[in-house]
Amino acid sequence: MKRNWEAMVLRAMGGREFRLTVLGTESVDGHYQRLLLDDGGLLETCGIHPTMWIRLWFDNDGRAHQRAYTLVDPDPGAGRFTLEFALHDGCAARWAGAAQVGDTITATVQGSAFELPDPAPGHLYLVGDAASLPAVNSLLDARADTPATVWLEYAHEGEKALSPRASAHHEVTWVPRRDAGQHLVDTVCAGLTASDTAHYWVACEAATTRSITRHIRRTLGVDKRQLTASGYWRAG
Repeated sequence: MKRNWEAMVLRAMGGREFRLTVLGTESVDGHYQRLLLDDGGLLETCGIHPTMWIRLWFDNDGRAHQRAYTLVDPDPGAGRFTLEFALHDGCAARWAGAAQVGDTITATVQGSAFELPDPAPGHLYLVGDAASLPAVNSLLDARADTPATVWLEYAHEGEKALSPRASAHHEVTWVPRRDAGQHLVDTVCAGLTASDTAHYWVACEAATTRSITRHIRRTLGVDKRQLTASGYWRAG
C-alpha cells in the first residue's frame, strides 16, 4: 500500500507513527468489532488523556485511507488498549471484521489534545452519538464523581450495543436520529441550562454540533472556555 500526501503532511506536522499488533478480537452484538491491540510503544511515548484518538491507515484498493478512532481503556503499564469498530461498509470495517491475532496496522498520533478543566467542573453536559461514545465514556471514567447529563443520538437499535459507563450521578438519554439530527438539537437545547461551573462537551454530526454549540454560546451565553466541540462526521 502506497502512503499518500496525508501521511507526509502529518509527519511534517510532528505526527508520530507506531505499529499496532492485534492481541484479541471480539464481536459485540454483531454490530461492532472490539480489538485488543499492543500499542507498539505509543502510550509510553505519547502519554494518555481523556478522549485521546489516533489515526489508523487502511488499504483501500491499493490506496492509503486514514480513519480516526478513540482509545478505549488505555493501559500504559501493559502497553495495550482497545478500539471499537462499527461494522458497516468500508475498508476500516472490513479490516476489523477480518482481523486475526498477530495482524498489524500503522497508527499516527497527531492532533489529539484535551485537558480536563481545572478546577474540576461542577457538572458535565455531554452530547454525542455511537461514533463518539468511546470519548464520552473516557470522560465519565475520568470524572466518575462529577454529576453529568448525557445525550446520545442513535440511528438504529444496534448502535446501543456499546454501553455508556454511567454511575449514579450520570443521567443518560438515548435520542433517536430524526429530521437529519434536528430532533437531537431540539432535545438537547431544551434540556441545557447555563452554569458558570459546568463544562459542555459536544461531539456528533458536524451540522448538529454547530447548532448545539451556537445555542450554548449565543443563547445560554456560556464562556468559550467552558465548551469543547467537534464534528465527528458529516451527513451525506
